[in-house]
Amino acid sequence: QVQLVESGGGLMQAGGSLRLSCAASGRAFSRYAMGWFRQAPGKEREFVAAISWSSGSTYYGDSVKGRFTISRDSARNTVYLQMNSLKPEDTAVYYCAVRVGTVVLTRPADYDYWGQGTQVTVSS
Repeated sequence: QVQLVESGGGLMQAGGSLRLSCAASGRAFSRYAMGWFRQAPGKEREFVAAISWSSGSTYYGDSVKGRFTISRDSARNTVYLQMNSLKPEDTAVYYCAVRVGTVVLTRPADYDYWGQGTQVTVSS
């Protein structure tokens, strides 16, 4: 079993920055991919970013490219999402997720474990 705990959400003005953290426990993650998704009220869950734990390769959704950066700290089993140049449309609950497998995919259904989510609100 994998446990994921997100932190770092909050309220920020447009143009500001936040960093989300996701602490993972329960398994060795060398053959996993980890991703961030978000879900705004009334909308489907959306892919934000993902990283291959073994290679460090990163992938981003089109709406966050150039503004968000995903990274990992293998020693701490933690994944980060640095969010810069925040926009009001980034407002959502952000979820960390783990996929069992080294191939990074972008659909929520491809991920096996989920955190509880952390709220990010960006004011204009």
